[in-house]
Amino acid sequence: MSPSSEVEVVLPAALHARPAGAVVRAAAGFRATVEVRHGQRAATAASALRLMSLGAGAGATVVVRATGDDATAAAEAVARALGEAT
Repeated sequence: MSPSSEVEVVLPAALHARPAGAVVRAAAGFRATVEVRHGQRAATAASALRLMSLGAGAGATVVVRATGDDATAAAEAVARALGEAT
C-alpha cells in the first residue's frame, strides 16, 4: 500500500483562479496523487477548474489528501499553497 498524508487547511481567501493555479503548480512537482476535499466534494489538485468547482470560500476548511511515494511532501506543499492563497 502507498503511503498517504492528510492536512487540514483554513483558506484565507476563496479558492478562485489564482490560488487554484498555485495549487496545481505545487502538486505538479510530485509523483503523489493529491486530492482536495471541501465538504462532500473532492477534486484532483491537477485541475484548477475542478478545484474552483469545490466552491470553497474564504474561511472554509479543506482537507488535502495525498497518496504515493512522496505523499507527505506533496500534501504539505499543496497545503502551503492553499494557506498562501490571495
